[in-house]
Amino acid sequence: MNTLQRRLLVSAVMVGCAFSAVAQDFKVGYINTQTITTQSNPAKAAQSKLEQEFSKRQKELVDQQTALKTYGEKFDRDAPTLSETQRASRQKEGAELARDLQRRQREFQEDLNGRRNEELQQVLDRATKAVKQVADAEKYDMVLQEVVYVNTKHDITEKVLKILNSGSK
Repeated sequence: MNTLQRRLLVSAVMVGCAFSAVAQDFKVGYINTQTITTQSNPAKAAQSKLEQEFSKRQKELVDQQTALKTYGEKFDRDAPTLSETQRASRQKEGAELARDLQRRQREFQEDLNGRRNEELQQVLDRATKAVKQVADAEKYDMVLQEVVYVNTKHDITEKVLKILNSGSK
């Protein structure tokens, strides 16, 4: 082996050792955001808040659906005895009721989704602070959210849940 080959071999071994040393000090954690957004106390509180906020409107929509169904059944019963003008008028009224219901359902869903996103963002902001707290305390170099596979020894979700559920920010 000539001198150049020896130097390259020694350099390669040293680089390998350096990468090995760096890799041993590199600590990676994982967090399951779905667990955080469904099982943490802040997430449960947000869900409860949304249910209270939207329950009245949801009940009104259910009542309106029932009224529309009743209207349709009554129209079907009465249709044979109605004049053509009355039948057309009631069909038009039923179609207007159905359009109004669809519009209100769409508005309800948009409002609910918007509020759900606001509440979810607040939960995720608190979770991010808790993740940083765990990462700082346990010297993690990186914390991942979405992965294909993770060994459970890298999962810090329970630690973050504990911080969130204790009320720490």
